[in-house]
Amino acid sequence: MDQSKRDRAAEQYMITSFPSLETLLESVDAVSITVPTPYHFEVGMTCIEYGIHMLMEKPIASTEDEAKELQKAAMKADVTLQVGHIELFNPLIQTLKTILLKEQLLSIETHRMAPFAENTRNVDVVHDLMIHDLYLIHELTGESFDHLHSFGIAETNPSHASVLAKSKQGTIIELTASFRSTKKVRTMQILTDNNHIFADLLQNTITITKTAEPGGATYPKTISENIYIPSFLQPLTLELSDFITNVVNKRTPTVTAQHGIEALKLSNKISNEIKNN
Repeated sequence: MDQSKRDRAAEQYMITSFPSLETLLESVDAVSITVPTPYHFEVGMTCIEYGIHMLMEKPIASTEDEAKELQKAAMKADVTLQVGHIELFNPLIQTLKTILLKEQLLSIETHRMAPFAENTRNVDVVHDLMIHDLYLIHELTGESFDHLHSFGIAETNPSHASVLAKSKQGTIIELTASFRSTKKVRTMQILTDNNHIFADLLQNTITITKTAEPGGATYPKTISENIYIPSFLQPLTLELSDFITNVVNKRTPTVTAQHGIEALKLSNKISNEIKNN
């Protein structure tokens, strides 16, 4: 990086700048790695060489082989490698998980979409957006994907992706992720034996609609409960706090390298199916 730019950034944000990664690693105990995915492996291996604990942004690496090598090296060096599946720290998701403990799931539908931006031109929407919903569904249901069919629009990489799947326990799963939307969308729609549950991750709201009592010969009456999650509880703050706590107390990461590998593996399967069709 140009030294003058580095100095200006350091002055603007009142932080310390370093001329190289190695110089930085000599003065810290842990880092959050948010470089572009193709550099995760190189930067991660350098951190491990210096014994530095890491919170690695998702996806854990570009390839499964790189991810497994990072996992193996971190374990050998006794370095914490936590993967940044940030939505797991969203208080709305934790509230939703508690609600679903009492429910018999029928189906889950997710939409995670954003307008086109120049910096997403060559980005794979499956690895950038859909991956969040892949690990969230596993977190919310405890179920693994069984039958899975992927469809999408791809030039170099998928820019729009849809997945229709069924879990091993029989839950129907529909996922859509897109960089071709006219607006930003982050929603989950869940159908259970008793309720319709709609979650808006941008508005921090959950709406539960249930049958109240028979409402005549044709339609039953319904009642809705609206739950608002305070926005001051920021997932990034909670994730960073959790990572630091795990490092200080030498605890197993909340999101392990293996969790990251499984999410990457499923993302790769979906992305490759779209590109090959």
